[in-house]
Amino acid sequence: MILAEKIIQLRKQRGWSQEELADKLGISRQSVSKWESGMSIPDLDKILKLGGLFGVSTDYLLKEELEECEQAGVAVPGQFDEPEAESVRSISMQEAETYMDLTQKVSKRIAFGVLLCILSPICLIQLGAVSEYKGGLSENAAGGLGMIILLGMVVIAVAIFILNGMRFSRYEYMEKEIFSLQYGVKSMVERRKQMQEDSFRLHITVGVCICIVAIIPLFVGTMMEVGDFGLVTCVSILLVFVAIGVFVMVSSGMVRESYDKLLQTGDYTPEKKEIGRRTSYVAPVYWCIVVAIYLLVSFRTENWRETWIIWPVAGVLFAAVYGIVRAFAYARRGRR
Repeated sequence: MILAEKIIQLRKQRGWSQEELADKLGISRQSVSKWESGMSIPDLDKILKLGGLFGVSTDYLLKEELEECEQAGVAVPGQFDEPEAESVRSISMQEAETYMDLTQKVSKRIAFGVLLCILSPICLIQLGAVSEYKGGLSENAAGGLGMIILLGMVVIAVAIFILNGMRFSRYEYMEKEIFSLQYGVKSMVERRKQMQEDSFRLHITVGVCICIVAIIPLFVGTMMEVGDFGLVTCVSILLVFVAIGVFVMVSSGMVRESYDKLLQTGDYTPEKKEIGRRTSYVAPVYWCIVVAIYLLVSFRTENWRETWIIWPVAGVLFAAVYGIVRAFAYARRGRR
């Protein structure tokens, strides 16, 4: 039984409401509510007062929490360890809550930026189709207007990424460094993660289903023989569906990722962070080589309309190259 459950049990045994307990401790009812939901942990002074009110020892109140903290190697109130040879950053309850709340707030903005990027080519595609199949609009006018809209949407998306990404700059260490959680933080994060579990599964399921359904308009257009202009419109509809599906997955995935970062699980275990540091050079070196190849081939052939194919091919190959490098890094680490 964890501290939150013990507070609930002892309070109910005495027939006190949350407000009555709060009055006896000289705090707000919301504070008691947060303790009992596991959203926060009382400080040592309040724990001593709780022990006196309930007539139990602090050892009883903290026993489960102390065992959990000792297993995780986390410092607890009233317990001091010898200085470590290497200093490890420690995350407080307030910092963890601030980070998770910020992620919850910003996730939809980032997801909206991704949505804009996916939707940005639609006007260019549709105006090009109007110019070619319907008439009334020159090819240059269609291309120019389409590019203006595309670039405008991309600029807005990039601004969203930069402005909101800068707000996470102080938390970048969570992706790279090994850190510890202060007393009670792990329980609070795990509880919030568990509360979001059903919502996360639902959002991922809905997002994936929307992306799969996105191909249906194209099949329907082909079956009904809607013509070239109709098929182009079906492609635009496909992009709209994909954008919506990705929006749902990104907004929920970012929140889930914040829990993994704090708990150092999933893609953020200490082992994977170490491998990530060793392979961090791969992306910049690889893409510098790709840019050099693209420019060299394009200038030599002067065929800029076709050399763009280098980019999607490079994107596919990057996954393979990065995977091989990481596999070698894991192998080397395993031999140590």
